[in-house]
Amino acid sequence: MQMQNPQEQQPNISENAWISETAVIVGNVTIADDVFVAPNAVIRADEAGSSVVIGSGCNVEDNVVIHALSNSKVLINDKTSLAHGCIVHGPCLVGEGCFIGFGSVVFDCKIGTNSLILHNSTVHGVEIPNGKVVSSGKTITEKADTKNLEDIMQDHAEFKSSVIIANLELVNGYKDLREET
Repeated sequence: MQMQNPQEQQPNISENAWISETAVIVGNVTIADDVFVAPNAVIRADEAGSSVVIGSGCNVEDNVVIHALSNSKVLINDKTSLAHGCIVHGPCLVGEGCFIGFGSVVFDCKIGTNSLILHNSTVHGVEIPNGKVVSSGKTITEKADTKNLEDIMQDHAEFKSSVIIANLELVNGYKDLREET
């Protein structure tokens, strides 16, 4: 379902994206080419002055919630994966090539390019440097918490790449089905 917000702003979604019929997208939301939005995802920019921008080649998996507070922005840069059930709450900037794991919460933060936030983690009010890993279940709420984060390793990079490839294949497969009907 796509709908306008109280400020009468409509989502702007690329024809080259694939959006599940059960996803809910409200208001000042921009979705670029080759984005996959899975069932039951909720993407809302309905509060005054809020916006959500999702860059090309991203995937927003099942039950993900993206929401921007009044006068804030959520920016998800290209080729980023938002895994099942995570919450990205604005203000928030997620760099290109990132992965936000199952059940993780990121709020009022900046996630550096090529970073990996593993499952059931919380990042709030801080900046994660480029190319870092937040381990599963970790809570990062102070700058000092970011000092000892590990660098992303080759196996992490391969994992992130495989998720992007799988979801781009889904976008293309679903678009092909749409064209056949």
